Amino acid sequence: MKEKLFAALQYVLPHHLISRSVHYFVESRIPWFKNALIRWAIDTYHVDMAEAERESAEDYVHFNDFFTRSLKDGARPLPEDPGMIVSPADGVVSQIGDIDNGRIFQAKGHDYSLVELLGGDLQLGQEFMGGKFATIYLSPRDYHRVHIPAAGTLHKMVHVPGRLFSVNQGTVENIPRLFARNERVVSIFDTQFGPMAVIMVGAINVASIETVWAGLVTPKRGQVDTTAYGDASNAVELSRGDELGRFKLGSTAIVLFGKDQIDWLENWQSGKAVKMGEAMAQSKAMSSAASITE
Repeated sequence: MKEKLFAALQYVLPHHLISRSVHYFVESRIPWFKNALIRWAIDTYHVDMAEAERESAEDYVHFNDFFTRSLKDGARPLPEDPGMIVSPADGVVSQIGDIDNGRIFQAKGHDYSLVELLGGDLQLGQEFMGGKFATIYLSPRDYHRVHIPAAGTLHKMVHVPGRLFSVNQGTVENIPRLFARNERVVSIFDTQFGPMAVIMVGAINVASIETVWAGLVTPKRGQVDTTAYGDASNAVELSRGDELGRFKLGSTAIVLFGKDQIDWLENWQSGKAVKMGEAMAQSKAMSSAASITE
């Protein structure tokens, strides 16, 4: 009942005003305030600072600097097999499976449109019809940089304005089409496995979403903004595991692949805790070859 009431309340909350207000506080550089806020977050959410490049609260210029902290070298090793596709982020698998008739499963009783998620681009949606999706929720304790699951060349980026509903489990279960309604940044890559989308979904209190090639993308007002990156003059090529972008405060990353391109590993199920760089899928060809060998 409490979760339903919280979800209902969010329909009337001024999402962007709240997020801008939170942004003011988490960007504060007043030493005593930012240090106290960072220590509170470390203690409350049991953040593992031993893996952080900078372990002390005093080493960060403000709370957002801490929240988007970098990790020590080797903290997220990649699989030795270069053909394995890896998790883009730390977090928990919210949902994973097939894109069925152009719909993506959100939670019991709820799904949403693939095309709507991608900003209403029907042609782009066709590239992922019948494909695969994985939704990863990043909690406040998690490492908040997002990395590319497979080597690829950026084809285009789409910023889709929207609401900023919370993305915790209770809200996901009670607000229809949540991920297709929230503000998001859609990045489309060409890979050896076909087209791949990495979608960074904003949420209430998320002050901004950044990418390594465009810098700060949100907050931003206006219509859908599409930027092409295909030609040689502005080609963006990333190797598997390279940083793609980051969230300031928590949210969700969604990964899409096209039809008959990849298979999720069997242990990747809803509710699984994952780390960035952990193997999550392999190509369909690899799966078939393994089956024949067995």
